[in-house]
Amino acid sequence: MAVKIGLVGTGTVGGGCIDIILKHGDAFRRHFGIDLELARVCSLSSEEAEAHGVGHLFTDNFNNIINDPEIDIVVELIGGTTIARTVVLNALAAGKNVVTANKALMATHGKEVMDAAAAAGKELAFEASVGGGIPIIDPLKHSLIANEITSVMGIVNGTTNYMLTRMADNGLSYENALAEAQEKGFAEADPTADVGGFDAAAKIAILASIAFNSRVTLDDVFTDGITNISPVDIEAARDMGYVIKLLAIAHRREGGVDVRVHPTMIPESHQLATVNGVFNAIYVVGDFVGETMFFGEGAGAGAAASAVMGDVLEVARHIQQGVAPIVGCTCTDELPILPMDELVMRYYLRFSVTDRPGVLETMAGVFARHNISVKSIVQRGRSGAERVDQVVVTHRCSERDIREALEEALSLDNVVLDTPSVIRVEE
Repeated sequence: MAVKIGLVGTGTVGGGCIDIILKHGDAFRRHFGIDLELARVCSLSSEEAEAHGVGHLFTDNFNNIINDPEIDIVVELIGGTTIARTVVLNALAAGKNVVTANKALMATHGKEVMDAAAAAGKELAFEASVGGGIPIIDPLKHSLIANEITSVMGIVNGTTNYMLTRMADNGLSYENALAEAQEKGFAEADPTADVGGFDAAAKIAILASIAFNSRVTLDDVFTDGITNISPVDIEAARDMGYVIKLLAIAHRREGGVDVRVHPTMIPESHQLATVNGVFNAIYVVGDFVGETMFFGEGAGAGAAASAVMGDVLEVARHIQQGVAPIVGCTCTDELPILPMDELVMRYYLRFSVTDRPGVLETMAGVFARHNISVKSIVQRGRSGAERVDQVVVTHRCSERDIREALEEALSLDNVVLDTPSVIRVEE
């Protein structure tokens, strides 16, 4: 008997799913004994469905999918946390299994939708919400569950990784790197979610929740983007033997969970330092397995559709075999989220300052007053210019002291001229 699929959202990823079903449907039956039937597709317009050869399955009302008693799996690919939330919750309430790629929904309403799936006795699968085509949710839920996971750290946004790679390899400014990413289709017209770090924050909230079996939401994640990174920072990092990446970081520490997204200097020898372009990588450390890394394309129609359809096939297999949902919500612990102020590490800071006598001593005094031990202060720029870049590298100190020092520095009259660049150094 065929397992019937209702697809809500026929855009880039949805179109990829349609193509996979049409191309590989016979192979699924032959190799795995899974008979998939695309029963209905929903979008605002029929154009995309028609372009993929399924215009005869089109509806513009998602309720026609949710209320169809023959549909077994609803695939939600419209994104966001409003209509998508309604689709997912109503589909579960109607007795449908759900597959979604919606990172924002899972990072903000994960508990609600997981509880709804448990109450309905149905499966909720969301592999494509993190890492595009990279398998990471399933390994954390299955292959690695014998371990206590101590760290999850990764490059989970292809847009910012592409931009930072172009800035490092070709000396592009932030503005030029962004314009190129938009021209190539790697960045949206409004790139805020990517360059501001919010896309990565949603993904690390999901990963941390699964890895540490404790609920982490988007609001729990300290988030800082790459908008203040310049070629000067890239060059300084290279001189120090480091590479700058926008990292999503979650550590299990004594007393709770440290979870954050920010530009980070990592040693050139670290596995993540060589992950360039639009590629993503997620680095996981377990107490028995040790260090593992998952690498691949993090975005695009093919990669995301591959992850979605992997979930669809697994859920379909369970339906055909009469298997109850295997893994539901595992957030049975309530680990505290550690305050960002308590973070202790090394920092790289770049200030655009007035080029006049005494500024160097003034800035050194700011750090001394806040108990920050400075490893080096280097002035970069042409002598006699109106402004120069002052690069400060600290020894280990607290986030709280750094913030207070920055506040004082910015209050100085005609000293610091622009928003400083702050990059944390992860050893």
